[in-house]
Amino acid sequence: MTLKRVEVTTADSAAQPLLTLTDSVLLRSLARPGTPLALADRARLGGGYRAVVYLWVPVTAAPPALRHRVVVELGTGDSVRTQLAEGPLVPVAAAGTEIGPPLRGGVWLAGNGPGNESGHRRALIPIGTAAIAQRFAIDFVKVDEDNRTYSGDRLKNESYYAYGNEALAVARGTVVALKDGIPQNIPGANSRAVPITLETVGGNHVILDIGNGRFAFYAHLQPGSLRVKLGDQVQRGQVLGLVGNSGNSTEPHLHFHLSDGNSPLGSEGIPYGYDEFSLVGRCTGLGGGCERVSPVARHGEIPLQNVLVRFR
Repeated sequence: MTLKRVEVTTADSAAQPLLTLTDSVLLRSLARPGTPLALADRARLGGGYRAVVYLWVPVTAAPPALRHRVVVELGTGDSVRTQLAEGPLVPVAAAGTEIGPPLRGGVWLAGNGPGNESGHRRALIPIGTAAIAQRFAIDFVKVDEDNRTYSGDRLKNESYYAYGNEALAVARGTVVALKDGIPQNIPGANSRAVPITLETVGGNHVILDIGNGRFAFYAHLQPGSLRVKLGDQVQRGQVLGLVGNSGNSTEPHLHFHLSDGNSPLGSEGIPYGYDEFSLVGRCTGLGGGCERVSPVARHGEIPLQNVLVRFR
C-alpha cells in the first residue's frame, strides 16, 4: 500500500478543505517509528507496518470539528487501485488553558517550541500507549543582546544565562511528583552525567497538578535547588526550583509543558497559552539566525518554535 494523500476538512456538510498533503510535503510530514527508511520510501507500507503523519493545520478560527481523509494506492503495476478512507468526526476545543509564566524576564528563546517539525512535536513515545507528552513543550534558553546563550567558558554551567533562574508555578496547584539528586551535565551535545532512562530523562524535575486533568512539568533543574516537596500546595508565581542542566539536556535551560497525566512522557500534551508575554524576535533555529523586532504584547498565546520572548 502507498499513501498518496492526506486531507483535513471541516466536518460540516460543506466539508471545506483546511489542509492537503501530497508528494514531497506529505513525505516530510511522515514518520515510520522503528523503521529507518529513506524519505522516498516512507509512504510505502507492507503488511503489519504503520506510519505516522504529523499535521499542522493553520486556521483563522477554530471550527467545531474536523475530519481526516486518507487516499492510498493498493497493488502494483496494472492492478493498482485507489481507495479513500474517511476518519470519524474529531471535536475541536475553542481555546487552550491560560496560565502564568514559568520564568521571569528574558530574553528567552522558545527552543523546540510548537511547530510541525519540532523535535518535541515528533517525540511519539510508546509507554503503555503511544503518546506525545511534549506536543506543546518548549525549551526556554536565555540569550543576551547578541542572541548568545553563554559568556565565558562554554563547558561551565555557570557561564549560561539561563543557569540559576527561578522556575515558577504557572498556576495554583499541588506537587504530585518530583525528583532530586541527579548530577548535572557538562554542557555539550553528548555529555550526560547519568545514563538516560525513563527515570532520568527529565533530570531533577517537578510536576504540578493544576486541576481539571492538567499537569505542569518542569525539567532539568539544579540538584538540591527544589523549593517544594511532595504534596505541597503552591500558588501561582511561587518558586519551585532553579534552572539547571540535568537529565537529557545539552545546556542549562527549562523544559516546560502541560499534559493530561502525572507522567513526564506517558501522557498526552495539551495546549495552553500564557496570559501575557512580549514577542521580541524570531530565530531560524537554536543556533542563531535571530532577528529582533519591536516588542509586541501577546495575550493568551503560546510562543511558537524559536521565537524570542520576554516575561514580566
